Amino acid sequence: FTKCCQETGFLMVVKCRKENTALKDCLVGYYTDPLFYEECKTEYLKQREEYRATGIKKKRQKLTSNV
Repeated sequence: FTKCCQETGFLMVVKCRKENTALKDCLVGYYTDPLFYEECKTEYLKQREEYRATGIKKKRQKLTSNV
């Protein structure tokens, strides 16, 4: 989707519909997956506990693009 948008410019709304639909379907799959939700919740609670104990924020992981 990102590559399509970069290559297309302002016409991305029309020309990247297929890629946008695929991206949305993928995200909805993760958002509705109870195992993924629990994994994210556990990770968040672990980070929150560590922050409350130390007062030091952990740097966020930089995500890489799948382009």
